[in-house]
Amino acid sequence: MLQVRRLGVVPYEEALSLQHAIVEHAQDNYLLVLEHPHVYTLGVRTDPAHLLVAPASVGAQLFQSDRGGDVTYHGPGQLVCYPLVTVGDDPGVGPLHVKAIEKILIESLRELGVRSVDTFEGYPGVWLFDGEVPKKVAAIGVKTTKVSDGRRRTLHGIACNVTSDLSMFSHIVPCGISEYPVTSLQNEGYEISVTALADTLIKNAAKIWGKEGVVEHAATPPPKSDANEAVAGEPVSFRRLRRAGVEVSDALPIAERKPEWLRVPVSMDMGYRETHATIKDLGLVTVCEEAGCPNIFECWSDHTATFMVNGERCTRACGFCLVDTRHPLPLDPTEPKRVAQAVKRLGLHHVVITCVARDDLQDGGAGAIAQSVSEIRELSPDTKVEVLISDLKGDLKALDKILSIRPDVVNHNLETVLRLQRAVRPSASYARSLGVLARVADAGLVTKSGIMVGLGEEKDELKSALLDLAAVGVQIATIGQYLRPSKNHLPVSRFYTPEEFDELKEIGLRFGLTHVESSPLTRSSYHAKDAANALSTPVSISSR
Repeated sequence: MLQVRRLGVVPYEEALSLQHAIVEHAQDNYLLVLEHPHVYTLGVRTDPAHLLVAPASVGAQLFQSDRGGDVTYHGPGQLVCYPLVTVGDDPGVGPLHVKAIEKILIESLRELGVRSVDTFEGYPGVWLFDGEVPKKVAAIGVKTTKVSDGRRRTLHGIACNVTSDLSMFSHIVPCGISEYPVTSLQNEGYEISVTALADTLIKNAAKIWGKEGVVEHAATPPPKSDANEAVAGEPVSFRRLRRAGVEVSDALPIAERKPEWLRVPVSMDMGYRETHATIKDLGLVTVCEEAGCPNIFECWSDHTATFMVNGERCTRACGFCLVDTRHPLPLDPTEPKRVAQAVKRLGLHHVVITCVARDDLQDGGAGAIAQSVSEIRELSPDTKVEVLISDLKGDLKALDKILSIRPDVVNHNLETVLRLQRAVRPSASYARSLGVLARVADAGLVTKSGIMVGLGEEKDELKSALLDLAAVGVQIATIGQYLRPSKNHLPVSRFYTPEEFDELKEIGLRFGLTHVESSPLTRSSYHAKDAANALSTPVSISSR
């Protein structure tokens, strides 16, 4: 099966983390289709003299890659395709894979009217032969590697200049080739869009890598203009949802009575009151209260709470979340120690530490999360600590602050399917979240993620999201019903039944997830201790 993901614009290092994780963990073939922001990448055979300027001086990043070849450029208007596929194990498999990629692109360009395109003996890539000298229109760099189960898999791929800014190539010796120029389709007079080329290339790639079938999903592209989409008095999140193909007018009214399985009895017993008193006494914030979690009575009764650090104000405005989005206050340096005191007082064996997104901080608040883990371990060394983190804007140094403290579980929520990401959490991205999870798994930590349902997603999209989580090394997944906090938040498309949640659980387990907590009332940290403990219990289920 070929899993095609059109991811939009993805920073190079995030895409690289995603590639490595998919190659190691996925059973299916994947084709990642995307664009990169301005970046120069160095192959394993790069001559340093071929980088002619400091990349930052021309608004680009620099990244050392593990692909073959010399220095190259990626940027907007360039179609990048990464086939992550299983290949044979003979010595010539690398060159054969390169030829396959070249063939796919050449066939695609010829279908779109670019007749004078071909390979050029001695020079990898795809070339145009319209004039007196050949011009390079696409670069290729690949790597094959054996993964832990013995298969040989491929990384990296091809980058075709569609409407690229060719001036960016003047700052390097592209692919180490100085005797022939680089061009773009636009520069040669071809009116072909990145999307049109991607459509044709995916169709041709399926002939080689998707003979058992193709499953394709795409991110919703950013709008060119909002001018004709506004509805008076409507939150902008509704507009984004409609743009993603969800008809807001068909959603459930906010006054719609919840089905029986979503009604939670109120029970403020002694355990609840003791938990509440401890939290208030120490001046702490919990996501249980801030996000209006329906499980607060059950969890607090059991002396379980999810503590929220880095304050109570979030710098993002996700369409589903009730957390305060006013301008955040400075961090309280005593907060981590107070969280640790609460854990000790309540005698917790497993605690979840979550956070608001703090994009205003240089490290996104990662330092305070790491400090909270350290303080808990100092006072309660036997307590297992789970952290539920933001994407930290993809900052790997910030993420490493958390990974270096080695939490017992690291959770980062995917939240929804690829198509709905921009509508549901406009400051995040599907690829970035998968990249964060991939880095966590690569660090050897228990990796966890969560998805909400009821936002307008389709069943096949949910299946693909679960498959993608397993493909990057996630072990624990949570699936729960989205409940609308207010009329200004995204509407609920429908209520899923308990039987549907059971089905989603079975699907996740078949795809390779070790534990799936799936029910109408499941939230990210619901039954967190049980989920973590379940990793020591083998799961037996028939393969997909």
